[in-house]
Amino acid sequence: MFIEILQQMLNGLAIGSVYTVIALGLTVVFGILGIAHFAHGSVAMSGGYLTFFFGERLGIGFFPAMALAMLVGALIGVLIERLAYRPVRDAPHINAFIIALGLTMMVEGINLLAFGADQVVIQTPYRGVFNVGGVAVAQLRLLVILTAFTLIGVVAVLISRTKTGKSIRAVAQNRPAAVLMGVNVNRVSAIVFSVSSALGAAAGALVGALLAIAPGVGEGLAVKGFAVLILGGLGSIPGAIVGGLVLGVSESLAAGFISSAYKDVIAFMVMIVVLLFRPEGLLGKR
Repeated sequence: MFIEILQQMLNGLAIGSVYTVIALGLTVVFGILGIAHFAHGSVAMSGGYLTFFFGERLGIGFFPAMALAMLVGALIGVLIERLAYRPVRDAPHINAFIIALGLTMMVEGINLLAFGADQVVIQTPYRGVFNVGGVAVAQLRLLVILTAFTLIGVVAVLISRTKTGKSIRAVAQNRPAAVLMGVNVNRVSAIVFSVSSALGAAAGALVGALLAIAPGVGEGLAVKGFAVLILGGLGSIPGAIVGGLVLGVSESLAAGFISSAYKDVIAFMVMIVVLLFRPEGLLGKR
């Protein structure tokens, strides 16, 4: 029984780390610019499809293909910010909300036209399985966890240790004051969206390798990402990490010991229970 619990927790850490990467992309946009970017899940699916495309057509490995997909994702993020969100930056929030919903449908439609309706699984050479104390540790799941935390570390260093990061934090704290101090808000906004979309593309690639990608999956990922965002605390990067892992482990334990049909229900029940006692989220501020 104990071994089975450890097995399910390990599986949950893998998918939870993917949720964390998705939520981190949402966190940097919402926490810094205050935009609920619902199209983020669809952008993530674009990253998964592009990783599959680059791997199949160019004959390159999984991680180089994912890196190329992240680069394209960053460019998509810049275009989305410039063409969709920047014109309504100072408009009522409902405008950005409606645009986000429209973007979701548009990006989903582009994915469907470009890549078709078939389910896609990204093939990788990482098929080994290690046995550690009776727990089966799949090489791919381990690499997914390591990749996710590497990306989290890179973003944390970018925001906390670089000049660009200082500009991003200044805009997040007080945009008018940041403008008066000479911070280029347009540049910061473009960087934030490029980072967010690159993270989304990476998450889509990891989902495609770990599970599968298909039309409609992106919307589910966006919902999970916002659930993690709320569970961990709005705008909190450490909260996104903890929330993603809690949600992933909860889902895995529910699927393993109750039924896979109830895994989403159990995961969201955990979120509701946490919010009943901590409305600001696990690591959010009051």
